[in-house]
Amino acid sequence: MYIAKYDPFREIRTLQDEVNRLFSNSFSTASSRDEAMSGAWLPKVDIFENKENLVLEAELPGMSRDDFELSFENNVLTLKGERKFEKKDEGDNYHRVERAYGSFTRSFTLPNTVTVDGVTAEFSNGILHVALPKREETKARKIEIVGGDASVKTIEASKTASV
Repeated sequence: MYIAKYDPFREIRTLQDEVNRLFSNSFSTASSRDEAMSGAWLPKVDIFENKENLVLEAELPGMSRDDFELSFENNVLTLKGERKFEKKDEGDNYHRVERAYGSFTRSFTLPNTVTVDGVTAEFSNGILHVALPKREETKARKIEIVGGDASVKTIEASKTASV
């Protein structure tokens, strides 16, 4: 005799997968078509953090430093600019243009753990690298623990709650 486990959420997951597939197929092709026709594009961005900084890296291929600007207001970092289509020669007859051109704006709400004091931004080889330093009070600290024995132990700790 075969005993099968009953999963009450299996039908719901199947329905959710079908709806996701329906919407992803319908809207992705429409938005890709609209982007191709209007020339709209958004640069790809990676955001990560290390011990000292929150780091944002944006791909801006084919652009120069004068083609974009970076601003900070009300805890929102905004990158905006324009990649212009430059026709090489009046005699050129393009058969296909797949690279996207046009203006863009990307905005990122930053956590309260970072500060713009000491922020650095570098642009090299089409990559914008922005490092936002973490506030001192939010960085991880080491706490020494003195026990009953003569040895001193150190543990890593980070601020998780207000004291």
